[in-house]
Order: sequence, then structure tokens, then C-alpha cells
Amino acid sequence: MSAPVSVCIIACNEEDQIGRCLEALSWADECIVVVDSRSNDATERLARESGARVVIHPYEGNVEQKNFALGCAKHDWVLGVDADEVLSDALQQEIVEVLKTSAPSVGGFELNRVTYHLGRWIRHGDFYPDWQLRLFRRSRGRYVGINPHGRAEVDGPVGRLRNEMFHYSYRDLADQVDRVQDFSRVQARALERSGRTVRLADLCLRPPFRFLRAYVLKQGFRDGMPGLIIAAVTAFHVFLKYAKLWELQRGGGREDAAGKVRRRSADPR
Repeated sequence: MSAPVSVCIIACNEEDQIGRCLEALSWADECIVVVDSRSNDATERLARESGARVVIHPYEGNVEQKNFALGCAKHDWVLGVDADEVLSDALQQEIVEVLKTSAPSVGGFELNRVTYHLGRWIRHGDFYPDWQLRLFRRSRGRYVGINPHGRAEVDGPVGRLRNEMFHYSYRDLADQVDRVQDFSRVQARALERSGRTVRLADLCLRPPFRFLRAYVLKQGFRDGMPGLIIAAVTAFHVFLKYAKLWELQRGGGREDAAGKVRRRSADPR
């Protein structure tokens, strides 16, 4: 008999994704959707209609939100899934089987995530392989890391599952660039709080190295034009993160209480 598992999902304005995500989780013993209190679309209603347990919680950060969701779970085995992710049929079956046979010493399992972007599945560069520790024992695990990208960490051995999880991260290139803007802002703030200072090499060397790593060393060129575009946007992300940190350290780009960048009143945007 398979050990019971709780699925934890955090979501904000994910009405176009949440149904597909939850449909692939109907086998789970419990699905918990923690909806950001800022969400103003049909995410909450669609999650409830699917049979999930919905909890409304103010967003405090990716790491904090995921740890809150973890605390809502009833079972020791927990599967962390994002609203834009879908478990393949083969992966669903593999999880059920592995929970029947996993040794008590095992702390968790990593899943390999493959991203669909710019019209194809991306299987090279910085996007793939993308091993994520998502299935783990709650009694031994917690989320750590620097926002906006929290990651699970467990005590004990970690195995890997064979089958893939599908990731529909971006709607299009504009969506990716918009998120680069958001993520780089959050990352710059986190670096500032940690006391990190900007060096010239951060702006001059890190971005081109990131491009070369993604496009050449990790063979992003094998994904054709999408591979080139992704490597370039990733390098821009690195540049923007450190440029925004430089700006913050000089008193610019401060945020208001809502977490948005406060612009001067003379700025027409």
C-alpha cells in the first residue's frame, strides 16, 4: 500500500493554469492550494471546484509561502508543485509506486522538470536538466534559499525519479522578460539585505559568462533559435540583478509598502 501524500501548491492569479495542474493530481490523498491574498481572478473558485483544500494567506515571500503551505499538510510525505507544472502520467504512477517501497531512511526524491517555451520543449542550456527536490518527508524537510526561488532541503538520502514533470513557465517572450524584471528586483533586494556589494566584474563578466555557459557549454544552441533567445535573456537577467543592486546601494529604486518600485512623480510611466 502506498504511503499517503499531501500536495502543496502556492498560487496567485493562476486561473489559466491551476485546472491542468490539479487534474494531474487527482490520485493524491490531499491537495492544498495556498492562494495569495492578492489574487483577484478565479484561482480560488477553480481550486475548490476541483476538490482541493484552499487556504488564503498573505504573500510574505516564496520561501515563507511554501513553508506555510508545508505546515498545512496532514501527511508526512509532501509533494511540492507549482501551478504552472503538470505531472506526466508516467511520473504520477512512478510516485505512487516509489511511495510503496521507499526505505524509512530516504528523505525525499528529486523530479526532473522540462520547460515548454517559444514553441518547443527546451532540453539543453540552463533550462535542462532541471532537477528539483519536490517529493519529501515533511518531518525532515523545509524550504530554504533566497527569494524569489525557494528550494526544499531535507535530512537524509535523496533519490531521483526517472519520469519528467512538465513546466509551462512562460506564456511568451514578453512574459519571460516581465518576470526577469520582477525576479531581478526581488533578488537585488535580497542581496542588499545580505550585505553584498557590486563589483565591476559582476556587470562586465558575469552576464557574458552566463550566456556562454547556457549557449555553448550546456549546448543551448541545440534548441535552435529558442536556445539562443533563452541564453540571451538569462544573461540579461544576471546583468539586471546586479545593476538594480548597484542602484539600490545608491538610494534609488526603493519600494513602497506594496512591494512596487516607487518612481519619481516626474516619471511619466
